[in-house]
Order: sequence, then C-alpha cells, then structure tokens
Amino acid sequence: MSSDPGTPLHFPVKMRPEILALPAYKQGLAAPTGFKLSSNENPFDPLPGVLDAVDAATRQLHRYPNAAAPEITARLAAEWGVENDEVIVAAGSVALLVQFALASAGHGDEVVYSWRSFEVYPWMTVLPGATAVPVANTPDHRHDLVAMAAAITDRTRLVIVNSPNNPTSTVVTKTEFETFMAAVPSDLLVILDEAYAEFVTDADAVNGRELVGRYPNLVILRTFSKAYGLAGLRIGYGIGPAPILGAARTTITPLSLTDHAQVAAIASLDRSEELHERVANIAARRETVWQALVAMGCDVPRPHGNFVWFPTGDHTTEALEVFRSHDITARAYLPDGVRLTIGEEESVENVLAAAEKIARLIG
Repeated sequence: MSSDPGTPLHFPVKMRPEILALPAYKQGLAAPTGFKLSSNENPFDPLPGVLDAVDAATRQLHRYPNAAAPEITARLAAEWGVENDEVIVAAGSVALLVQFALASAGHGDEVVYSWRSFEVYPWMTVLPGATAVPVANTPDHRHDLVAMAAAITDRTRLVIVNSPNNPTSTVVTKTEFETFMAAVPSDLLVILDEAYAEFVTDADAVNGRELVGRYPNLVILRTFSKAYGLAGLRIGYGIGPAPILGAARTTITPLSLTDHAQVAAIASLDRSEELHERVANIAARRETVWQALVAMGCDVPRPHGNFVWFPTGDHTTEALEVFRSHDITARAYLPDGVRLTIGEEESVENVLAAAEKIARLIG
C-alpha cells in the first residue's frame, strides 16, 4: 500500500466506502516548546487528592475496572438530584456521543447539528450509517436554532445543540433553547452538549442543570476533561431519562471506563471550591484577552468557553503561522478560522502580540 497521500488506497477486503472517505479525528498539535493552546486543556495541575486516588487505583492494574461505575454514578445522581439510572458514565463525552448515535440512528436516518461545531459530529453520524444534516451557523458564529428546527424531517433521529459551541465559543440562550424544544417533536432525541458549561458566566445562557426532568427527549452531556482537568483519563457523563440512557448503555465498549478515571472524578468533585476558583480564574483571563482583542480591532465573537475563536477565513493558514512565530500552538479549522485556548497567564502577552499582527493581516 502506497504511503503517498495522493495515491488512492486499495484494500484487500471490502470495506464501507463512507468510512474510507471519512477523515480521522485529529487532536490538537503538541507543543515541544512555547504554549500549547490547541486542545482546550486546563492549564492547572490536577486538583488536590486526585493524584493520590489515581495512584491507589494503579495498584489494581491487574484487575478489570468496575464497568458499572456505581460510586461515581451515585455521586453524580446526588449532585444533579436524579436517580442513578438517569446517569450514564463513559470514557469521555465523545464516547457518549457515539453511543447515542449508534442507539438512535441507522441507515436512512438523519442527524442534525450546527456547523461549524464539534468536529466529532460528522464522523459519529457516519459510524452507524446515518446521514449528516449540518445547519450553518449565523453570521455571528452562533447556532441558528430556527433553521435547525426547520431541518428536522421524518427521518431525523438525533439533534445536537452545542453550548458553548466548540470551536466558536458562543452560547445558546435559555429562551432560544426553550423555543427550540417547543418546536421539536417530543419523540426526537435532543442532546445538549455542555462540555464547557462550567466556564459560562452569562446568566442568560442555557444551563442543563435547570432543564433536568423538563423534557422526555433531552439528554445533557458534561465532561471531566475541561474544567476538572482530567483530559488524560477520559471520563464524561450524561443526565437524562432512564429509558434513553438504557438504550445507549447497550452500545458501550465494554470495560472502556477505567477505575483511575472514576476515582479521579470523585476526588475532583470533593474539591468543588478549588475547582470554582480555577474556573473563575480562567474565565477572568478569557474576558481580559477578549476585551484586548476587541480593542485592537479583532472581529472575535464574545467567548464563553475556555477558548477564543478567530474567524480568519482565507487567512487561516497565515494566522496559524503568526501564532507559531510567537511560540503558540493553536488549532486551525480550515477554511474558517483558528481556535485558541485560554491557557497559562504567561501566554497572554504572546497571544495578544500575535493577535495584533493577525488583525493587521486580515485588515
């Protein structure tokens, strides 16, 4: 098989053409030097107690993990005021997205989502053989929920709302979401993907915690990867009606959720006060960066996650190089723009210096 990317690949066995045509997920580039601001990682070390819990779990590496995750499930149920069977835990919210896609959609079905949004949505739709129905963002880089509702057909089996939206960092408001849910059939699964919810400071933004039990077709997804800083352990969870979660459990990869992740999540929940302090620190730094960007003339939507979106369009590759020249590794989404994580305090000076050059570049 040729390694030349311009040479068509030939396989010795029959494989699904839609899978072969699908680009693989690419994570943010590593940064051997400078600042890695390409993966929306938390710049802080794990919360106190996390490393001790993980070290203790390491002593049981010869045993399989407890796939039922009873301790973290019960803890999350108590935190959210729901029953245990209304909580689902898996190896990251990405794993849960795939599980719900497999459980709800198949050949001939459709999945509706906003675009540009999380790059997992297109390929998780293809896995079960469903058809993606991306709906363009508004000119200000937000979900067009009216257009998304209009895109729903008899073949639609899943709709995903991402708030804050990755990579544009914009939010859906409470009123917008309620209006949208009123327009959606009550037997159509809706996922509210809130991977960055902890960083939101806008009181008008939709908040999954306020929606628990209100809709029979809504599942709320959260993760421990971002605010909680457990990206390396992979653990996320969903809150929703028990029958829906039960269907998704049948599609889980067995034993994929490690004991390390489970005990680390519990230890992190035990340190909620320190967590809120860290999140507030990042949110304040985000606001400082955004205000400076606006002052220098950058057309940047107000961010609500732990990242900022630069809609650089045709200048995206050049903008990425400008960041690299300032010791910053960012994430390019060709041909639309660049996403930049709010990282260490020490990175801000480099970010703003690069942004000033990019603002002149775009002009």
